[in-house]
Amino acid sequence: MTEPLTRRGWAALFAIPVLIFLAGCSQVSDKKDADTVDVRDTGGMEKKTEEMSSGILDIIALKKAKVTEPGPDTLRCSAYPEDAGVHRMHHPWSVYDVPFEDLSRGFERLRAELPRHGWKIVKDGPDGSPAKTPQIVANSTRDHFSADIRLLDQRKHPDKTSLIEVTVVSDCFRDKKRETGSSG
Repeated sequence: MTEPLTRRGWAALFAIPVLIFLAGCSQVSDKKDADTVDVRDTGGMEKKTEEMSSGILDIIALKKAKVTEPGPDTLRCSAYPEDAGVHRMHHPWSVYDVPFEDLSRGFERLRAELPRHGWKIVKDGPDGSPAKTPQIVANSTRDHFSADIRLLDQRKHPDKTSLIEVTVVSDCFRDKKRETGSSG
């Protein structure tokens, strides 16, 4: 007779599909057929990724906070052959330099407002780290993006900064210019 799944077992069971979607592609050894992936313009996807991130920043609504600068970039989707040109947009950024209480209120606004802005929250609870960092994972219901958002409380560590860490990723896609043979 098998043992029933523990709370941790159930959490792991449900976390696996979320992680696969967040990665944009699975990490299976059999490579997928790149011909099944949507063809999109990388420049347009970069702009759309910036828009998605900006919408999340607007919900956080901490006007006095600082925001990290780097913009979106592409990452190869590893479930496809290396030469297939299948990639996804990846935009990690953070909000910081305001009191933790303000960050916490911004994180609570995300819980309330993301669904009103076309995001479906698929995880809301502690992440798997020893610190059990609060985490929200949400999928855009219309734009094929996911967001992993964490509230890092560093008040016990004076050499570190508390922040809201956001990573926005798109589905895997092939670049339109590559498909049409255009040069950039």
